[in-house]
Amino acid sequence: MNQKKSTMAQWLRAAGLGLLAFGAVAVAHAQNAIEAVTSSTQSGAEVIRIDLAKPLTAVPAGFAVQTPARIALDFPGVTNAIGRSAIEVNQGNLRSVNVVQAGERSRVVLNLKQATAYKTEIQGKSLLVILEPVAGTALAASSATVFAENRNRDTLPLRDVDFRLGADSTGRVIVDLPNNQVGVDVKQQGKNLVVEFTKSTLPEGLRRRLDVGDFGTPVQLITSQQSGDRVRMTIEAKGDWEHSAYQSENQFVVEVRARKVDPTKLTQGVGYNGEKLSLNFQNIEIRSLLQVIADFTNFNIVTSDSVTGALTLRLKDVPWDQALDIIMQAKNLGMRKNGSVLWIAPKDEINAKEKLEFEAKAAIENLEPLRTQSFQLNYTKAIAIAQGLMGTGASAGGSGGGGSSGTTTRILSPRGSVIAESRTNQLFVSDIPSRLAQVTELIQKLDIPVRQVLIEARIVEASDTFGKSLGVRLGGGIAGERIASSAGNRAFGTVGVMPVTGTGSTGGTPTTTWTNSNFINLPAGDAGQAGTAAGTFAISLFNSSFSRMLNLEISALEADGKGKLVSSPRVITADQTKALIEQGEEIPYQQATSSGATSISFRKAVLKLEVTPQITPEGNIILTLDVSKDARGVNTPSGPAINTKHVQTEVLVENGGTVVIGGIFELTETNDESRVPVLGEIPYMGALFRKRERIANKTEMLVFITPKMITDRNAAR
Repeated sequence: MNQKKSTMAQWLRAAGLGLLAFGAVAVAHAQNAIEAVTSSTQSGAEVIRIDLAKPLTAVPAGFAVQTPARIALDFPGVTNAIGRSAIEVNQGNLRSVNVVQAGERSRVVLNLKQATAYKTEIQGKSLLVILEPVAGTALAASSATVFAENRNRDTLPLRDVDFRLGADSTGRVIVDLPNNQVGVDVKQQGKNLVVEFTKSTLPEGLRRRLDVGDFGTPVQLITSQQSGDRVRMTIEAKGDWEHSAYQSENQFVVEVRARKVDPTKLTQGVGYNGEKLSLNFQNIEIRSLLQVIADFTNFNIVTSDSVTGALTLRLKDVPWDQALDIIMQAKNLGMRKNGSVLWIAPKDEINAKEKLEFEAKAAIENLEPLRTQSFQLNYTKAIAIAQGLMGTGASAGGSGGGGSSGTTTRILSPRGSVIAESRTNQLFVSDIPSRLAQVTELIQKLDIPVRQVLIEARIVEASDTFGKSLGVRLGGGIAGERIASSAGNRAFGTVGVMPVTGTGSTGGTPTTTWTNSNFINLPAGDAGQAGTAAGTFAISLFNSSFSRMLNLEISALEADGKGKLVSSPRVITADQTKALIEQGEEIPYQQATSSGATSISFRKAVLKLEVTPQITPEGNIILTLDVSKDARGVNTPSGPAINTKHVQTEVLVENGGTVVIGGIFELTETNDESRVPVLGEIPYMGALFRKRERIANKTEMLVFITPKMITDRNAAR
């Protein structure tokens, strides 16, 4: 039995040494790596520079594809150290570059716009791929845009070199070129980025060294100097960073940004990205297996004494970080990463140690001396921040009017206290230093000016009315008692008094009083236009003895009216703060009380705009709107009626855009006819025995809303 154990141990040692040798060989082959791929135009030819960590011993093998146009180069024993697999170029005939690693070799694929021949050349640690020119209008047009070669024989001076802070702490180096034909070569040398402008000169005022370290970007120094017929710019950066360069007309921009790294992951990227390995062991000790992985990955692994046991596994072409994850899950192990050191122990042991650390930290907080720090607030109310820190009132961001309801979260420690001084708008916070640092960071984020929004509403009301009415009156009279009148031969009295010939006993002119009545009374109406009188035409017919008469009156009205009313309320408010503006009148009316007496109450008839804006991260604006336009209506026994137009909604509008949030359209058409039965149906003559009225009214209301963020003092003018 002892002999079998000894044989098994020798076999395990031999297998481990073999795997270590395999890992050493793999590491040796993987020492060379592709560090950067850049493109430029030199002497009218496009040159793709592939920078490696070590010089190549031979030109790599490659092949070309006509459709789609591609050139592929294989690099055995070379890894991808760029940090990404796709590089967008869009220069000349080159669209993009793909660097794909498979095992111990990498393939570089040049995606072209048109198929062309190429040649390769080794230059130090770089491989140059020279593309032959392609005849045609497409390539000729593209050769005059980005990173083009200067075709002028005379050197031209650069106009300006500037640095600006971009989004997410990105450093942007902006160079104003004399024209868009200046050739540019961008390459990375160690921790620096070197940009060369061919056939260019640097004016004396631009030969300087810019210290931009205070901007908080990876860029620290920018040095520009003349080097022969070229301008050489060196960009010194710190930390782990990546860059991109592009040109727009005469402006060349280099952006340097920090590479986002997750410190908790063994390899960066989505999923498992470690180098693939194969493991085939029978009943191997866990500690020995972890040592094999440590030798393969060059990670420093610290294994707890409580990690014991054996494992049988067979893995083929599996990323090493996935293999390590499988091993730890099989044995219920946990891991903590600190830089390049991995601590592996059972999960219970890790949890217990972290619990002890937290308890010790809490105990130190209870014994640590308190400090007092004052904070001068500029835009936020001190009492609101104090309530948020203590967890006793509205949230700290609620002082602007748009905050949420109360919160129970306490930011200060149990020993901490805060005093809000409203007269000077200051806070005095007493707490341990670690909590004071948290309070300082919180106040820096909350005590900022709130963005403001100008909301303009336009309420347009248009009306178009048309009415037509036609009617008749038909009546007659009989002569009655004669009376004398001294007004002369043509004396006129009231209606029904007509002059006659002859002389009375008093010497005056005799008159006749008529008894008159209308037996057809269908006059024209107001045709929907209140207060508008119809035009009339009347005629009276008498017999020969003036004892009988017949009256005929024709009345007609045609009315056409157009009206337009525009109301434009506008209001300015802070982000997520409700604003209200209204204009109108309060109408008094009597209201009975419970005791039987009457009291005066008021009812509003106003134009009102109530809005709450919310600015989204992308710059759009969400509006919660309540728009109403009331007016006095008809009087009723209970008081005046109110004509109401009301819109309540929530919409998303772009900054400065206009949206129609609602509209009301009304069309009223009436055709009325009144007539005498039978007589009104007689052709032609029947028009004397009927009345016709036609009304057509159209009203339309539209509500337009335009929000605009205020960025300067003149925005609201």
